[in-house]
Amino acid sequence: MELNCTPDLAEMRPAVRRFVTRRLEPLARQIDATGEIPAAALAELRSQGYLGMRLPAEAGGGGFDLSTYCLVMEEVARSHRVFTLMLDASSGLTPIGIARHGTATQRTKYLPRLADGSWLASFGLTEPEAGSDASALHTRAEKREGGWSITGLKHYISGAHKAQVILVFAVNDAARRARGGITAFLVDANTPGMTIDRVDKTIGSDPIQLSELRFDDCFVPDDAVLGEVGHGFAIAMGSLASGRMGVSAACIGTADRLIELAVDHAKTRQTFGSALSERQAIQWMLADSATELALARALAYEALRRIDAGEDTGTATSMVKLHCSEMVGRVADRVVQIFGGGGLIRGVPVERFYRDVRHYRIGEGSSEIQRMLIARELLA
Repeated sequence: MELNCTPDLAEMRPAVRRFVTRRLEPLARQIDATGEIPAAALAELRSQGYLGMRLPAEAGGGGFDLSTYCLVMEEVARSHRVFTLMLDASSGLTPIGIARHGTATQRTKYLPRLADGSWLASFGLTEPEAGSDASALHTRAEKREGGWSITGLKHYISGAHKAQVILVFAVNDAARRARGGITAFLVDANTPGMTIDRVDKTIGSDPIQLSELRFDDCFVPDDAVLGEVGHGFAIAMGSLASGRMGVSAACIGTADRLIELAVDHAKTRQTFGSALSERQAIQWMLADSATELALARALAYEALRRIDAGEDTGTATSMVKLHCSEMVGRVADRVVQIFGGGGLIRGVPVERFYRDVRHYRIGEGSSEIQRMLIARELLA
């Protein structure tokens, strides 16, 4: 079953696929071998116009809609998750937040640099006591003459140790919190009072790292406020809603590649005198995986159509993110099983995919949070 968002995107897909296969795959092997991201990776993505895809053209971005961005994300995810994070750093949560809510000065300062990849952005929401419950933030912002003093701790912040700007959310009115008491701030790297306490490696690939940020009376000027004072929670939730679609596209692309690898392996691997592909147990795992992938694509593409048409999507993005992230986990598990012992060896792509996809059920809102949002709307 071949599903595409639009005829135009169907025509675009083969060119993106060729780029990923010819230019990114060699770099993916290099990343796995060295644990480092080569400079060529950023240059390759920039050369195709894939950085800053969703940012406005006047700011140096591509000005593309969400569907086009998600198609590129889907194809890039067939190679290595690192590349999807590079797309997100230039077109994801923080850049989109600036594009939507930034002043003219903020947009001029940040967007061109994010669009060309010369600067990286990070999204500072999660705290030790505020993960899924983002309204429970402890980091506080107190008004000072000419600006704000930020004090608190953020953790599990993706790529913050390499970012030039971090979108930080802090409580300015503890009584109101999510109802007008959380403000978003653009904090530049090396701002006095902000320090990187530690950098953690994850279950996934070595270059995918999370930072812990500490703010000790970190002063930022008034023009660091993104949007209106007290409206930060709405900015965070709005960014995460579109971010779910990017994550879902990455899940779809990864699952597609995993199934392709499993089919090739099943056709060539011989056991007891026959190819694995002749075993019913293997056939059923492949059939279940292909069916789940087709359902994920149909669900995601319909949501993208509605978003691009300006329709009210309700909890559709939560449904898409829930299904796609759970789906790719099941597919990865089956494919490792099909590969057997070979699927457990470092350097074999399916082993790396298996570790990397585990993040998707947690980041941009866990599966449990998506279920809560869906149920809340049903019961309203």
